[in-house]
Amino acid sequence: MRTRSSGAAWALGLAAGYAADALVADPSRGHPVAAFGRAANALEHRCYQDSRARGALFTAACVGGSAALGYAATRGSRGRPLTAIATMATATWSVIGAASLRREATAIGDLLEAGDLDGARERLPRLCGRDPRGLDEREIARAVVESVAENTSDAVVAPLFWGAVAGVPGLLAYRAANTLDAMVGHRSERYERFGWASARLDDALNLAPARLTGALTAVLAPTVGGSRLEAWRTLRHDGGKHPSPNAGQCEAAAAGALGLRLGGTNSYTSGIEHRPYLGVGRSPRGFDIARANRLSAAVSTAAAVGLSAGALAIRVAGARRSRRLR
Repeated sequence: MRTRSSGAAWALGLAAGYAADALVADPSRGHPVAAFGRAANALEHRCYQDSRARGALFTAACVGGSAALGYAATRGSRGRPLTAIATMATATWSVIGAASLRREATAIGDLLEAGDLDGARERLPRLCGRDPRGLDEREIARAVVESVAENTSDAVVAPLFWGAVAGVPGLLAYRAANTLDAMVGHRSERYERFGWASARLDDALNLAPARLTGALTAVLAPTVGGSRLEAWRTLRHDGGKHPSPNAGQCEAAAAGALGLRLGGTNSYTSGIEHRPYLGVGRSPRGFDIARANRLSAAVSTAAAVGLSAGALAIRVAGARRSRRLR
């Protein structure tokens, strides 16, 4: 009975945290992820060396420390179901970003539909790292749709997945790894070696969630008037073309579901990248951002429901195995 209760607390906390994200806005100051970023930045300045080994130690310290904090929080709530639910819910709320992702995308879409191209360019860096100078409506819309597709996995499905698999330690460790990838995982002279471990760990942790996101996107294509068959075809044909082993799964499925063509030339402050085309539809427009948001919301909610149920199933199955081994 106690194990079933703890399993239910795990599942309820995961679902409650997802729901809280839609109801409780991220604080402008003092967000836990921002606090982690400041701590990681301070540690980087103290231990940086241009080597993979030093970068691996930095990554292990940050991710391992986050997992240890999650384990301590879980231990502290053991035997107290309401505290366990609150702990899981708080951790889930702190690491997912479904509402903020769609809020930023909506703001840019509204500016594009109002014809305020300068305003949309100014807002774009809050969502993705592209250089907005000179981008027209179609290129801004493409950047937003691609960001929504990719971050549906990175900011929602992946943390929920690791929360279902490993509870609060999984939630915090995943968000730490993903944050480190954004901080030091990009290719640059400074981080080519030091950031290697962070980038590879983030890739590994997102392998399963990105493919789950792609599959759910294809299944839920009719929610935005799309074709499941076309989404599956695009996912299978184009999902592996992207330079990222994970982003291509999400973006290709979204391209097929939305009937769009994504990919092309991307301008960053660090240079120009030419990405393969994903999908065979038309170029995105400002009004497609609202459709991408609806698809993201459907995928995120389906993942939250399914993974919360999965969290309960994992705990119950584990308890049964333990009883058989006694």
